[in-house]
Amino acid sequence: MPASMDSSKLILLLSFYLSTTIHVLKNLLSRLTTLHRTPLLVNLLEMFLSLYFWWCGLSPCTVDLDDRQTTIHFWCSAHRMSKKPYLVLIHGYGGNSKGQFWTQVGPLSQSFNLFIPDLLFFGKSHTLSPQRSDVFQATCIVEGLKKLGVDKYSIYAISYGGYVGYRMAEIGGDVVEKVVIVSTGIGCTDEQKFEQLRKIGRNPLELLLPEKPQDLRGLMNLSIYKFNPFKWVPDFFLQQFIDVMCNDYRKEKSELAEHLLFRKADSNLPVLTQETLIIWGDKDKVFPLSFAHHLQRHLGPKSKLEIIKDTGHAANIESPGALNNFITAFILGK
Repeated sequence: MPASMDSSKLILLLSFYLSTTIHVLKNLLSRLTTLHRTPLLVNLLEMFLSLYFWWCGLSPCTVDLDDRQTTIHFWCSAHRMSKKPYLVLIHGYGGNSKGQFWTQVGPLSQSFNLFIPDLLFFGKSHTLSPQRSDVFQATCIVEGLKKLGVDKYSIYAISYGGYVGYRMAEIGGDVVEKVVIVSTGIGCTDEQKFEQLRKIGRNPLELLLPEKPQDLRGLMNLSIYKFNPFKWVPDFFLQQFIDVMCNDYRKEKSELAEHLLFRKADSNLPVLTQETLIIWGDKDKVFPLSFAHHLQRHLGPKSKLEIIKDTGHAANIESPGALNNFITAFILGK
């Protein structure tokens, strides 16, 4: 019997690696066949990130929702391990699941079964629905996870994703075990929001949906406090990035941003029932540290605030090690 069990395990292991290799090769071939239609360097970067996610044990999958209008794309742990808790990562505005979490998936995949969706109109997720709210985004992700058989999970959400993650925790109830929110504006008042927009000093849509390299550099300068790697990236590559990453679903992305920027603040924002960890960079110029304290007061005693020093809005880029340590310790209860 032990020899038979060892043989079965070996067959399963070989099957997993063979399947992974086939998927990697298919991804490579699909990327190579589109090189003539999209900028070469951005395609190569996308290919590299896909391969890195594969190397971290993740594989892509697509879920069609029951409304027959909405498709959600995920990167998921290819081999779910029962001893690992489930963690859902929700990215911010302006990127997709690969672009915003490549600094974190390696370490986090060691401790968690990861599920990382592309939000609607970012990456490969899309909908025919006219709804543009964070509540609709959250509802779609929750339904997608249910279809994937994920019935208990924690959430780590950053920036715009924090709005969505908060609503997922509200909608999911007991399904959501713990919540980590990083550098988000949910819970702020209208006065706080419009004062912050005044300080930024320009139309935020020009930064969130850049058309020129100067716009993208402006967004990075606002988001990153320490070393900005984009400072040395040539304009032609930034323009390629804008053409590929920002111009798809441009109208819909603008509607998403307008919904958050110009709607009235939710005066009846619910207090989450889950334990919640709030993480903030002390040099955040997008959502200043006062927003973190305001959110913690709203959430009350079941929340905790951790501040990362000398870090701006993009803590996932500037301080991924500290961020991963906080997330892992909180969710695993260490």
